[in-house]
Amino acid sequence: MNNKLRWWYLLVGMVGMFFSGVIYAWSILKAPLADTFGWGASALAMNFTLTMCCFCLGGIIASGLRRRMSIRAVLLLSAIMGGVGFLMTARLTGEGIGMLYGCYGILAGLGIGMAYTVILSAVNPWFSDKKGLCAGALMMSFGLSSLLLGELASRIIASGPDGWRTAFQILAAGIALALILCAAVLRQPEHRAETAAAAGETVSRDYTTGEMLRRSSFWRFFFYCILVSSVGNTLISFARDLALSLGMTAALASAMVGILSICNGLGRILCGLVYDAMGRRKAMLLANGLAILGPVFILAALALAAYPLGILGMCVCGVSYGCCPTNSAAVVSTFYGMKHYAANYSLSNTMLIPASFVATLASVLLDASGGYRLPFVMLLVFAAAGLVLNLSLRRP
Repeated sequence: MNNKLRWWYLLVGMVGMFFSGVIYAWSILKAPLADTFGWGASALAMNFTLTMCCFCLGGIIASGLRRRMSIRAVLLLSAIMGGVGFLMTARLTGEGIGMLYGCYGILAGLGIGMAYTVILSAVNPWFSDKKGLCAGALMMSFGLSSLLLGELASRIIASGPDGWRTAFQILAAGIALALILCAAVLRQPEHRAETAAAAGETVSRDYTTGEMLRRSSFWRFFFYCILVSSVGNTLISFARDLALSLGMTAALASAMVGILSICNGLGRILCGLVYDAMGRRKAMLLANGLAILGPVFILAALALAAYPLGILGMCVCGVSYGCCPTNSAAVVSTFYGMKHYAANYSLSNTMLIPASFVATLASVLLDASGGYRLPFVMLLVFAAAGLVLNLSLRRP
């Protein structure tokens, strides 16, 4: 195994993930569409839901294509789909929101979901000895994109009445070029056994997707991921409004959205380091413990009207949320092997869909109760239930 070469693969993979992650900057990108075409909040929210569903579906499609096509071919296809999806969004005329759903939600969502899975499955086998670090670095790049590229897009959007079109065009070019770079550079090791042996790793059995789905260990891990990730996912959905309700200024409340993205990114690399240094169980307990502490701090802040506690709680939730994708990527490869990693990880990543509905449930509780206590009590219960599943999890 070429130890120097693999670090270049990781760097290129991080570039691809960074530009792909801009799809999560929807809260910034949607604002000019509402102003320009008069589309309502619920209609625009549906686009993001569609995007997340297609993102998960794209990963499953990519795993199927990988059986018939090379990494290069699938990444080039994803570059075309992601770039064209954003470019067509830049040219919307407002004749119907269905075009937005088709361009951004379906085309870009599928393309970026394909790229996400292929990059992970291409780079991870080079790091048999550093699964957590590799997954954490890739996930950190993906997570920080919404903050950094989102800020760039925001500045371009504010530059003039057609600034949003320019922003989408620039992002389209960035996505396409980054994924073309990945297609040109990335490749998998020819022999997984050799890379594992060079890393001093014992090669575990490779489970097919069907075999994985028949293991109780998978379903325990899958529901653990839903329960724990729902804490951070729900917080992100109403972070600014929660901050305002805690007594923060409008400027600080807006800043908390960016701080959450930073905590999300830091959580991804922190969890990767813990995974490699202390093992899977400690890394999962870290994510779970933070998912419990975050709501506790926020509930205390609500009870005491102390927004510094709220800031602490929001940051803890952000770090916890960042731990989840790193754990998921590393655990799937550790438990079920690398031969069928693309398909297995794509299936595990569909936990994003039910996790997103927890945010919807929290919004219903918020409207019904008129406050944030009940939603965060629910999230605390979810995190505690996740701990039970976590402690019961055993390697197949």
